[in-house]
Amino acid sequence: MDALEILGLSDGAGEEEIRAAYLRKVKEHPPERSPEEFEKIRDAYETLRDPRRRMRALLLAGDPTVPLVSLLDGLPPLRRFVGPGPWLEVLKGK
Repeated sequence: MDALEILGLSDGAGEEEIRAAYLRKVKEHPPERSPEEFEKIRDAYETLRDPRRRMRALLLAGDPTVPLVSLLDGLPPLRRFVGPGPWLEVLKGK
C-alpha cells in the first residue's frame, strides 16, 4: 500500500506506530521546507488513521486478478478447529 510505504510502516502497524511514524516524517519534512512531501505524508496519515479509508486503500492496492482471500495471507486464523470431540461431549451430557 502506498500510504504504508510513505510512512515506512509494515502491514500490521497499529495506531501508535502510525502516529509515531507520522511525527517522525513531519520532523524530516516540515511544511515550510518541503510542502509537497509534507502533503503526501499528511494524506498517508489520514488514510491510515481512518479505518474505512485504510480498508479501501488495502482493497484497491491489491492485484485485481488475484482473489481477495490472498489479502489475508500471513494473518493468523481467528479460530482453531479442534475436531468434533467437544461438541460430542456436550451432546452426550444431555
